[in-house]
Amino acid sequence: MTPPRIVATDLDGTLLDSRHSVSPRTRRALRLARESGAEIVFVTARAPRGVDQIAEQAGVTGTAICSNGAVVYDLDTREIVATHALDPGGLREMVEILTEALPGVAFAAETGRGVLAEPGYGVAHTNDAACRREVPAVSEADEPVAKLLVWSRTHPVDEMFAAAVAAVDGQAEVTHSGVPGLLEISATGVTKAGTLALHCEARGVAAAEVVAFGDMPNDLAVLTFAGAGYAMANAHHLVRSAVERHTLSNDEDGVAVVLERLFG
Repeated sequence: MTPPRIVATDLDGTLLDSRHSVSPRTRRALRLARESGAEIVFVTARAPRGVDQIAEQAGVTGTAICSNGAVVYDLDTREIVATHALDPGGLREMVEILTEALPGVAFAAETGRGVLAEPGYGVAHTNDAACRREVPAVSEADEPVAKLLVWSRTHPVDEMFAAAVAAVDGQAEVTHSGVPGLLEISATGVTKAGTLALHCEARGVAAAEVVAFGDMPNDLAVLTFAGAGYAMANAHHLVRSAVERHTLSNDEDGVAVVLERLFG
């Protein structure tokens, strides 16, 4: 394989180890890829505020694709450059549909700049303490919503996913990224892979020139889009079974192992 022009990597469970850090070996491998001319693109469920410190630790600059593709973020200027939001009518409809399909769930909304949380929403997201706002109902949000968050204290997330996909019936994108009991809902067509494809097109990079890494169902589309997509050894069982190429776990520097082989 010709050395890739873009390295697209998920963060949690993939680039980051179990301590949520970038290991020294992984930092060296990322530097090797950059020095060989490749662009490193974070493709993550995290909001922009959750990637700045990781980028500094990893020595990565440029573009990050955040919130499952709903937000494009400039790591250098720390500015959001594009948002693919749920329209207000679609947001209200999704809340109604999912309330009926998943009784007892609580909702929050990620705007790209903060979290709007309804009473009973029990997830503390990365770096959201200073920008979390309690609201009576996210369906009445007064700012664009990048993704709708649906949380249950009791429902297993895989069961929630199956019920939500059936109920939504193609009217939105439904996925999850490893947080127990949490589904993430984006506007129709908004995925990590879709936004990465636009990023590649703008740079004249073919999918065959992309290597990608991921571990959760929200990474699957990216792993199949890329010319070479690698599932981590610690990946969700659906990801491991769907992706041909595998690497070691995040705690075994699985991303670095591949990059060293490609660029070393």
